[in-house]
Amino acid sequence: MLAATGGEAMLDELVKFFVVLFVVVDPPSMAPLFATMTEGGSAGYRRRMAWKASAVALGIFVAFALGGGWFIGVMGISIAAFRIGGGVMLFLIALDMVFAREEKTTPEEKAETRRRADISVFPLAFPLISGPGAIATVLLTFGSIRPAPLLYAGLVLVMAAVVGLSLVAMLLAPLVMRVLGVTGANVVTRVAGVVLAALAVQFVIDGLKGAFHFA
Repeated sequence: MLAATGGEAMLDELVKFFVVLFVVVDPPSMAPLFATMTEGGSAGYRRRMAWKASAVALGIFVAFALGGGWFIGVMGISIAAFRIGGGVMLFLIALDMVFAREEKTTPEEKAETRRRADISVFPLAFPLISGPGAIATVLLTFGSIRPAPLLYAGLVLVMAAVVGLSLVAMLLAPLVMRVLGVTGANVVTRVAGVVLAALAVQFVIDGLKGAFHFA
């Protein structure tokens, strides 16, 4: 009976962690964002960026799960600082998406630039997948449980599952955007940019609340 109770408690913890992390990361939103950022790139380039971003994001999650609390304590960095910093970076990305800034280059030069640009670490892995909110979720979850190898392994698998869903969304991004069409893609890009801007501002607000203990 005790073992069953312990197993149910662990399952509840894993389910709760999955739901919270899924909502924070929001894998479905990665499709239009990824399609916009890799527009003009080859299929091979998109696959490399998607796989590399997923691997880096999972690595970040695991690193913060195992040593994040110790690291930020040693460095004197608060979770609020992560939220503010990530929010500022995310806001800059949102501005580019909303205003679709034009450059004085030919379409061929733009396509070549996109093919060469490595967007896997920034902004895909951080702050879009493993953003400040997701990192804070990981830190708080692992910091509030008793050390248990089985539970730790389960939580790592949950993180891998959420990152895997983000990977699937990125790999399916071209199909999603083909269904939407050019006009639909432009609308989605602007709307996604506005949503990103709002999310970035919310990160900053939450960070300021945590830093200065506002109500």
